[in-house]
Amino acid sequence: MSDFGNYSSGGSMEAKKQQVMDQVRSELALANAQELINKINEKCFARCVTKPSTSLGGSEQTCLSNCMDRYMEAWNIVSRTYINRVQRESQNMGGAGGF
Repeated sequence: MSDFGNYSSGGSMEAKKQQVMDQVRSELALANAQELINKINEKCFARCVTKPSTSLGGSEQTCLSNCMDRYMEAWNIVSRTYINRVQRESQNMGGAGGF
């Protein structure tokens, strides 16, 4: 009978489910940030550092800074556009459910 008491409270099950979903979202956000940093390093380094050495020259630093800024701007534009599209499609799907 004591097991029944543990499963009867739907609220705690919902709270646990929400906690797991929040953790998954957090891990996805971290993975996306790591992917962004890796891509910036890969693309900008290949573009800006033509002769690797022990230090960066002034023009290489400027190039890397500009490249990173542009890459981040593009990433943000694509992310916002994607999120807006997903939201529109989910709203359209919700509205079409009544037919």
